[in-house]
Amino acid sequence: MGPSQTHPSGASRRLDKHAVVITPYRDGPLLVRGPIELVDSTGRRIESTRDPVALCRCGKSRLRPFCDGTHKLVRFRTGVPGEADGP
Repeated sequence: MGPSQTHPSGASRRLDKHAVVITPYRDGPLLVRGPIELVDSTGRRIESTRDPVALCRCGKSRLRPFCDGTHKLVRFRTGVPGEADGP
C-alpha cells in the first residue's frame, strides 16, 4: 500500500505511490501531489524538484507556471464551490 494522504477536508485515504492528486485551493493555486512531468506549450520540460507543486491559476505569478502568492495581492477569486481552503 502507498502512503497515507490527508485531504484538506480532514479525510484520510491510502494512495498508490504513483498516484497524482490535484487539489484546487479556493482563490489560490492548484496543488499537485505525486510524480508529474511539467512541459511548456512547445513540449520543453519545466524543471521542478518540489512535491507538492503549486501551480498558478491567477495568471499574475512572476514564477509561472508556479504560484508565488501574487493571487493574494491581486485578490484573485475563483468563485468555484467545493474548493479547499488555502494551504
